[in-house]
Amino acid sequence: MKASIIQDLLDKSQKKLNESMSQYISNPKRDFIRNRKLPFEKVISSVLGMEGKSLNNELLYQSGCALETPTSSAFIQQRSKINYKAFESLFRDFTMMAMKDNIQLFKGYRLLAVDGSDIQIPSNPTDYESFVQGKEGNKPYNLLHLDAMYDLLSNTYVDALVCKFRNMNEQGALVDMVDSADDTNPAIIIADRGYESYNVLAHIQEKKWKFLIRVKDFGNHSTGIIHGLDLPNEDEFDVAIDLNLTYKQTNEAKELLKDRNHYKLLKSNRRFDYLPSKNKKHEPLRMYNLKFRVVRFKISEDSYEVILTNLDKETFPPVIIKELYGKRWGIETSFRNLKYTVGLLHFHSKKADFIFQEIYARLIMYNYFELIISKNHNSKETKKAYIHD
Repeated sequence: MKASIIQDLLDKSQKKLNESMSQYISNPKRDFIRNRKLPFEKVISSVLGMEGKSLNNELLYQSGCALETPTSSAFIQQRSKINYKAFESLFRDFTMMAMKDNIQLFKGYRLLAVDGSDIQIPSNPTDYESFVQGKEGNKPYNLLHLDAMYDLLSNTYVDALVCKFRNMNEQGALVDMVDSADDTNPAIIIADRGYESYNVLAHIQEKKWKFLIRVKDFGNHSTGIIHGLDLPNEDEFDVAIDLNLTYKQTNEAKELLKDRNHYKLLKSNRRFDYLPSKNKKHEPLRMYNLKFRVVRFKISEDSYEVILTNLDKETFPPVIIKELYGKRWGIETSFRNLKYTVGLLHFHSKKADFIFQEIYARLIMYNYFELIISKNHNSKETKKAYIHD
């Protein structure tokens, strides 16, 4: 895909954002109505183009050191009028348009890895929601958390949610991303142990998508999904589970719950969106059916992984499940490139809202460059070897 085509798509997305800017500015009746050096679209472009320089040097570089270069204080004043949701919207719109004709499939599915990454930002003790007190003599610091959905075959971020550290909820973030995702093409969600929950599995099932999620292995203190199931006393196995979930503890339910591979009582404090958490005695017993496989395989001489998946066994035997989980490493690599190559760690403010702007800006530029590079580096022969029909 030529750079000019990608640039045109980004320009179109920015134009759409400019036309709807009233949704993203503090005071639509007053902000950006006069002709200034830094109109709305110029501020957006400036943030997208930021690198690792100081703010003053960024502005000088972007203006070619012109005499009319706006001051840092003027830029900050204009920038403060824009909600970071403008950049989030631009990220989603540009990604959707750019990916429309760039979808690649593995056995008929998109491969979407989901993971989270902490982002340390300049210390600000007044921001309680992101402030972390240092331990053992270490200095305090502030953290944000990024949850991202990454297309492993096109090497692009398809969705992302950013929050302050104390508001972190990885499972809730995954649910939100799954529910809002484009479902034109079926997908396999590949995730690590932090996303293990019945609610996550149910939302993916309701989307008619597939999941492949690593979960906690056996252990004396295991509290994960496989805890309580009757599973083979073997090192490796592949067991189909047909589980009915309920919140209700009637005499009828208690009798059913003895069959641990078919019935499960949900804890009242655990979120599950497809059953009422409170039930009256006279109401009938309600259950939610969840089907999945528990696949345990060896990864080294004395260690194993356990995967929950609703992929069918014939097309996706354990050897393919193991291969697919190994591909999840692609999102880990992308985080490293996002931080150190694209410059996610170089911020131009201590203010969290400004940093949110820059995080989404870096995600946009990451996708921008990857969409250009991928076409130049992947020959047809390489793709044939990597993409399964």
